[in-house]
Amino acid sequence: MLSCPEPSLPARPDPWTALRAHTPARIALGRAGGSLPTAARLDFLLAHARARDAVQAILDAEALGRDLGAAGIAHARAATGATDRATYLARPDLGRRFAQDSRDALAARHGDWANCDLAVIVSDGLSAPAAQRHAVPTLQPLLARLTAAGWRVAPVLLVPFARVKLQDELGTLLRCRLSLVLLGERPGLGAPDSLGAYLTFGPGAGRTDADRNCLSNIRPEGLPPTAAAARLADLLLAAARLGRSGTGLKEDTALAGDTVLSLPAP
Repeated sequence: MLSCPEPSLPARPDPWTALRAHTPARIALGRAGGSLPTAARLDFLLAHARARDAVQAILDAEALGRDLGAAGIAHARAATGATDRATYLARPDLGRRFAQDSRDALAARHGDWANCDLAVIVSDGLSAPAAQRHAVPTLQPLLARLTAAGWRVAPVLLVPFARVKLQDELGTLLRCRLSLVLLGERPGLGAPDSLGAYLTFGPGAGRTDADRNCLSNIRPEGLPPTAAAARLADLLLAAARLGRSGTGLKEDTALAGDTVLSLPAP
């Protein structure tokens, strides 16, 4: 004997619906019987797919280089020990070191770039779209402010498959006062293109994450690139003035201090 299917239940609104205007978090999604409404389920699957795609995406270094050039930012290319995406994801240690040919090339440029005030790395990290979209809008106002303050900045290095600690090896090679790395952060379900920025005073082999300051969620829907540039400039100037970064440098300290136009003597 055939039975008729039960009629589908309409989605019920959630009493917290008004709160959705204040956050991108997945709250107040409603109910359809004991499950999520179809639209909420499909939106979740789409966000998950975008996050996976961001992790697997490959940085278009040529296009990013053209964007840097159009913004008037000097740049160069380098490579890490990770030669492809799969290796980078499976071997984080290889992303923390330059490939030997890049290390040799940087050593050869030592006379030109050595003892600079700041060395910068841009990488795809775990989200190539983040670097592709937000690195240049962040760097352009940041470097303009620092060069106006008299800082000597080495050409920005485009380094696919880099990890945060690569800035310590760069600091050792160039003996720079500070280093900064911009790279894509691990995507969230609502933010597949979030850029992270990590700065270190006196970068070198002995530095740890406790010696770094971080700004995260750099993107128009989070911390806009122009606002991130202003905060990074304040932190870099304060790190130069105080001779420290990481847990020894808080953002309120950076904002409270007077802006300096030169770095302290070594």
